Amino acid sequence: MDTVLLSRWQFGITTLFHFLFVPLTIGLSTIVAVFEVLYWLSKKPVYDKAARFWFKLQVVIFTVGVASGIALEFQFGTNWSEYSRFVGDVFGPPLAAEVIFTFFLESTFFGLLIFGRDKISSRMRAFSATMVSLGAIMSAFWILAANSWQQTPAGYQIKGGRAILVDFSAAIFNPSTFPRFWHTLDGAFMTAAFFVIGISAYFLLKGRSADLANVSMRVGLIFALTATLFMLVTGDIHAKQVAETQPVKLAAFEGLWKTQPRAPLMLVGIPLPSEEQNILEIIAPGFLSLLAYGDIDAPVRGLDDFPKDQWPPVSVCFFSFHLMIIIWSFLAILVLFAFFFRKKLASKRMFLKVLILSIPLPFLANELGWIVAEMGRQPWVVYGILLTYQAASPLPWWYVLLTVSAITLLYVSLLFLVIHLLKREISKAVTNG
Repeated sequence: MDTVLLSRWQFGITTLFHFLFVPLTIGLSTIVAVFEVLYWLSKKPVYDKAARFWFKLQVVIFTVGVASGIALEFQFGTNWSEYSRFVGDVFGPPLAAEVIFTFFLESTFFGLLIFGRDKISSRMRAFSATMVSLGAIMSAFWILAANSWQQTPAGYQIKGGRAILVDFSAAIFNPSTFPRFWHTLDGAFMTAAFFVIGISAYFLLKGRSADLANVSMRVGLIFALTATLFMLVTGDIHAKQVAETQPVKLAAFEGLWKTQPRAPLMLVGIPLPSEEQNILEIIAPGFLSLLAYGDIDAPVRGLDDFPKDQWPPVSVCFFSFHLMIIIWSFLAILVLFAFFFRKKLASKRMFLKVLILSIPLPFLANELGWIVAEMGRQPWVVYGILLTYQAASPLPWWYVLLTVSAITLLYVSLLFLVIHLLKREISKAVTNG
């Protein structure tokens, strides 16, 4: 057994579980804030009803997200102590800023909405919900700034075998921070939008809570359409940044084995890393060069331009990236049809079922995007500076295996509990009409 591999599995499982809840928390907190503001401005009871219902679901999601996030941070000290020693001076400040400036903001007003909702005015409720949304978004920024530093490190010097922070601004606003932040934030809004749309479709299918379903569907569709279209922009910006700063990652998720001008964009294909070629290809000649550099004749660096021991796992990156694109394409078509049929959705029973079944797809796309980002950085834990195997704690393999098993069992149990609690709240809304 390999301690490093087991530690990577443990961190990966924890991260993927945690990231089920983070995007939904961010997006749903914004949607709840919209309903609270609409109620404050219009005093229409339906907006109050919508705000209350979606906030109940938000409470469940937020709670599990915070708990899993704490477990994630503990692993920096338990499984990745060498990493913590090496980057603590750089990685610590943004995490501290996230807690001091954003988490306290978010949790304070979140608590006010939980315990004092009926004791404060509608204006204060709207303000509190907006602060929760702002806190969630700002929290995401600080976490992504810290993680982006691992992708494109800046503002540091190596002294005494450690990365020392010399320019806080350069470290926080490193080349990948804003591309990743806007792309992740957009993914969060997409996730929450399709979550709201899917549950609203369930209400319409059951013929209950029509007022809640209709207003939620309208707001969900606006968020979904905007976020889905904006994903073209954020995805393009992020891809260009990756091409500039992590070209080996781009080569891996596009299956580009050789450096070449007019590099093709692979639309369909299967990479064979052992043979360094692709089979069953359908390509668009020159389109990778055009998308990456804005010039159809621009050369794009292939995997042959890098030592093999610095290649990320090509198949994992390739299939994760392309499946993410397929999911986005399907959701884009789905939301366009939903927007077109928005006045007749209640009668489109089969389409409503498709909307319900599509709820997990944005979650899957988020997870795949995270896999591409993190696996594409391998074998580095800090790109170009610290290798992953150098960052792990010197633990016995059986200890890590035991904790991996325990964490996996715990997270599976928690996931079933979350699904049960969400289903219970939704069933209550259906029963009460």
